[in-house]
Amino acid sequence: MTTHSSKAGTKGVPRADRERQVLAAATEEFGHHGYEATTVAAVAARVGVTKPLLHQYFGSKQDLYLACLVPVGDRLLGALRAAMAERDSRVPSTALRVLNALFTALDGQRETWFVLYDPSLPPGSEAARRAAYYRDAIDDLAAVGTADLLRAAGTSDPLDADALKHAWRGLCTALVRWWINHPDQSPEAMSRRCARLFAAHTLLTTGHDNA
Repeated sequence: MTTHSSKAGTKGVPRADRERQVLAAATEEFGHHGYEATTVAAVAARVGVTKPLLHQYFGSKQDLYLACLVPVGDRLLGALRAAMAERDSRVPSTALRVLNALFTALDGQRETWFVLYDPSLPPGSEAARRAAYYRDAIDDLAAVGTADLLRAAGTSDPLDADALKHAWRGLCTALVRWWINHPDQSPEAMSRRCARLFAAHTLLTTGHDNA
């Protein structure tokens, strides 16, 4: 039996570097096309390795997806938790701090949001269970933030809180999708844009203007 060194790579590329290339390409493929439509062969072709070698490095397609998902989920969850706990007088709005953390965490790989929020994951699979773990943890943070917001507005209706939590998730997804289509927009520019949109929404709902 032939043994392979952990440092062995392909075409002179160290294995660790090749694995990073594979994960970057696979993350982009899963993010753009979804789990169902992504193939190991397509990822291998993008990196310039063979399909058998990719299987040797990462195992099955599900194993490859999990190798992409876990760092994405950990990074997003850590960034959002830190934003929720932060008390920054320059950005007093928790919602804006969370959005800024989200854009910063996704910068460079914006499509990773859709690795996590992928409707094509096989039901009951380890991939679906692991993604659900991260989504549920993010939803828990959103539930805390939206409940606090509603309490400040004088309401404690649990259905209001649940509806707002779902609306918040949809807003984040819509903003990330818009951001992907505008690659020139930096995380800082997106945060400033959201601040302007929130201010405009306040004017619309209160009926105040400068007239």
